[in-house]
Amino acid sequence: MVDVIGKDATGRRWSIGDLARASGLTVRALYHYDEIGLLSASERTASGHRRYTEGDLRRLYRVRALRALGLSLEQIAGVLEDSSDDLVTLRELLAAQLRSLQEQAERIHLLSNRIHGLVRQLDESSMPDPDQFMTTLEMISVYETGFTQDQREQLAERRAELGPDAVEAAKSRWAELVEQLLDHVRDDTPVDDPQVQDLVRRWDDLGATFHAVGEQGERTKAAARRMWQDNSDELSRRLPWPADRMAALVGYLERARQAR
Repeated sequence: MVDVIGKDATGRRWSIGDLARASGLTVRALYHYDEIGLLSASERTASGHRRYTEGDLRRLYRVRALRALGLSLEQIAGVLEDSSDDLVTLRELLAAQLRSLQEQAERIHLLSNRIHGLVRQLDESSMPDPDQFMTTLEMISVYETGFTQDQREQLAERRAELGPDAVEAAKSRWAELVEQLLDHVRDDTPVDDPQVQDLVRRWDDLGATFHAVGEQGERTKAAARRMWQDNSDELSRRLPWPADRMAALVGYLERARQAR
């Protein structure tokens, strides 16, 4: 056992607060990870405080990386159970994470080149034609939302299947959920509160109606969540609620899902 954070005979140890600050998770979320067996501290101090080892830290990294790739906590638990904490497994995870980041970087690079081209034309006193603006708008859409072209097509097909009336009704229900959840964010209601959990479930169920059933639908749902997490400030500018409140709501929703 260790009584202080630092080095001992077996190496470094971290408190739950250290991991929360480094990972961006709340202490409450880490307690939840412990409760569901996803991440438990390997050691305790004499006074009963959790102390996380290097192995625990690597496991938390794997959890966070898999979440970023769109897996649910239940799916992550299955992946961790079926794989070991070794060089090969960690390398495969880092490679998948790197591919995801490279895809994002490529979208940014292509969009930057396109806009540079438009600027050069304007500098030469030449107005870009409508097709150039249309292409750039499409690229901006892909970048902002984080959806692939196939995913965008799937979403468009699903909206067509639902019909305009159902889409408008869903928008109204979504606005009501936003208002109710923003009240809970303002009041700092615990994310594991039954009423909050019910609202988040209804939020997710409503969003699921716009996605296909099966693996493809799960991927678009994961992309939609990443879109909100990564671009909440920009997306909020298009909505009737203040951007800072919507950004807070995005974080609140994620913490509520982790508390399930």
